[in-house]
Amino acid sequence: MAVLGVLHVGLTVSDLDRSSDWYCHVFGLKEVHRQPGDNDYTRTLVGIPGAALRVAQLAMPDQEAVWPSSHTIELIEYVRGPGGRVAPLPNDVGASHLAFVVDDIDAICARVTASGGVLRNPPTEVTAGVNRGSRACYLHDPDGHTLELMEYGVERAAALRARTTASS
Repeated sequence: MAVLGVLHVGLTVSDLDRSSDWYCHVFGLKEVHRQPGDNDYTRTLVGIPGAALRVAQLAMPDQEAVWPSSHTIELIEYVRGPGGRVAPLPNDVGASHLAFVVDDIDAICARVTASGGVLRNPPTEVTAGVNRGSRACYLHDPDGHTLELMEYGVERAAALRARTTASS
């Protein structure tokens, strides 16, 4: 028995069209599939009686359609059975965040704020740990999901490239 990989990260959103457009515009993702979820299987899976969903699957621009998944992010809108809005802080148990590696954190931050996202902090230098010399920030998408941006410093990027090269 083995875990074979991460399938995707799912985010519940209030407006599927807006959120898909936002993630595609801000992060350059592409929508690779859209489907309804209005069946007994879906209601059993999510544990919400009577639920009906709209789902969009988003992939990184260069993500190959390979197993275990063809997408990285799954956006889910509850058309029937929507819940309330939550706004957990990063230190709340049960809170989560999704992190993106970027090549120009300042440009992405400008796109985030121009597109309705909110920065929790400006890009800040990482001064300790494995990512020392990098820059990072936390932000919220239009529905309040916590996201992280990481622009690797020269040393961290070189170490990861060396590791990738050694394993191929």
